Amino acid sequence: MVEKAAPVVAAEVLNRASGGRMVALLAPLSGPNAERGRALEAAARMAMDAPGAPPLEVFDTQSSAEGAGAAVSRAIQGGAGMIIGPLTSAETAAVAGPAQAAGVPVLAFTNDAGQARPGVWPLGLTAGQQMRRFVAALAGQGKTRFAAVLPNDGFGQAMASALTATLAEAGLPPASIHFHTGSPASANQVMRDVSGYAVRRGPLDAQLRAAVALHTAEGRKRAAELRREPIPPPPMDVLVLADFGDMLGTLASLLPYYDLDTSKVRVIGPAQWAAPQVATTAELRGAWYAAPDPALRAEFTARFTAVHGVEAPGLADFAYDAAGIARALSVANEGYGMAALCRSEGFAGVNGVLGLLPDGRVRRGLAVFEIGQGEATMVEASPNTLGQPGI
Repeated sequence: MVEKAAPVVAAEVLNRASGGRMVALLAPLSGPNAERGRALEAAARMAMDAPGAPPLEVFDTQSSAEGAGAAVSRAIQGGAGMIIGPLTSAETAAVAGPAQAAGVPVLAFTNDAGQARPGVWPLGLTAGQQMRRFVAALAGQGKTRFAAVLPNDGFGQAMASALTATLAEAGLPPASIHFHTGSPASANQVMRDVSGYAVRRGPLDAQLRAAVALHTAEGRKRAAELRREPIPPPPMDVLVLADFGDMLGTLASLLPYYDLDTSKVRVIGPAQWAAPQVATTAELRGAWYAAPDPALRAEFTARFTAVHGVEAPGLADFAYDAAGIARALSVANEGYGMAALCRSEGFAGVNGVLGLLPDGRVRRGLAVFEIGQGEATMVEASPNTLGQPGI
């Protein structure tokens, strides 16, 4: 009962709090993430470089949860009406409680969906956003039977949780989810299990052995026919993978070995598959990933480079979007309350439309890409309104 009541109280505090107009950026200006912090500050200041923008003050998190806790206290005492940042999941966890208690909304840069709560929105690209895009696109093709082979680590668990929740939300059957330990032997066993290979191949092998054991012309003829007979299809029509590097290559090589025909079983993976080296894996041709359309980022990239002389790192997008949201609300005199932040039309972000939900979740319009021969091609464009499927 207490766990259910707390978010409601936090939301009410956020709605009641007047706050100030000042926006506080919590960024690591010292410590191991200082270079990233400088990029975050540069992007936020660039977004605020417009008439009517609110004042922006920067508070150093010192690249630590302890530093973030101290920074949020200083920001609240200084009259912050909105907080943008911090960078990491641990820092966000340290900031969330004090910000909620003060009724100050937080647009964090982490992609840890576990940090989402009323008044705290992780702006990073999450597994849930990608899964929602996939399920909508694949269900439209009649593909509704999902399985997953995932690393047994934090990222794999996040992908599994997102897949489970998204399928349940869509009213589709639960996925068959399997985890590997990172060794080739584990990968081989898990792929064999998820493919149902023993069940699919076993009856054919038994018939083949029986035919050969006859030692007759009829038996040899039957054996030849059985060798040409395809095994039954696998128990899924979508397979989720989430690895990179050598392990991804190992898993991909096992697809044909266990008769997982990628023309019938759609392989899907995380947005990180946009990396050029993934497109060179021949067994992954036809695989999909969901990610922002890079063409949408072109204007921001060009402007950042013109102002700062270097290309904008990916995380700068989130600081620019967060500051842009604060600027838009301030210019419109809407304030930073829940109703303004969770407006139905959402916001135009660097990477497309995004929307904030009252419970802290963030919706994003993502495109779907298909891996081809050395490159990826967009097969479905990004939705441009929050009402479209997949957001």
